[in-house]
Amino acid sequence: MSKPPSLDFEKNVFINCPFDDNYLPLLHPMLLAVIYLGFNPRIATERSDSGEQRVDKICELIGQSKFSIHDLSRLQSKKENEYFRLNMPFELGIDYGIRKFAKGYEEKKFLILSKTRFDYAKAISDLSGVDIKSHEEEPVKINRAVRNWLTQHTTRAVPAPQIIWDHFDYFTQDFYDKRKKEGFSREDIYEITSAHLGEFMGYMDEWIQQNR
Repeated sequence: MSKPPSLDFEKNVFINCPFDDNYLPLLHPMLLAVIYLGFNPRIATERSDSGEQRVDKICELIGQSKFSIHDLSRLQSKKENEYFRLNMPFELGIDYGIRKFAKGYEEKKFLILSKTRFDYAKAISDLSGVDIKSHEEEPVKINRAVRNWLTQHTTRAVPAPQIIWDHFDYFTQDFYDKRKKEGFSREDIYEITSAHLGEFMGYMDEWIQQNR
């Protein structure tokens, strides 16, 4: 596997996270922080093709992205007979393997997130010694962690974390108000913000360009 000759590679950020309703309050500010800093979020739900194998799409997105965010905060099963959630560490393993062994990918950068500082260690002890950031499942903290990490990889002036967080609040209210005026139902808006993230990120990018 060789790095694709794409300018987007230098700005693409692959996002590996849970896809459930409970995670959306963390995912949305993460997406806005990535876009606000001039990067391109790449996420499995950005497009839908019933003929496409999910793991193939994941590998494609990882291969197109210099940067990756891996959130390991939802590994543990919560209920009796519920399975341990392995998608996130599996995708981190794919990404690490590409960085380690694929030609042209040596400079890939990772941000690994967890709920608390050491909660991942019981599941993946091989990550001991790795710089992992905790967000305690608080949206403002995940917004800050992503902003602070990407600041290291851009030459543009970056505003304070609180300013980006305030813009997330402004965007959210404006997004819902405008969609309602345009005739979108509550169900329509939910679908956009959960299952059709490519469209949702398009609204984010347009809003940021107009309100930065």
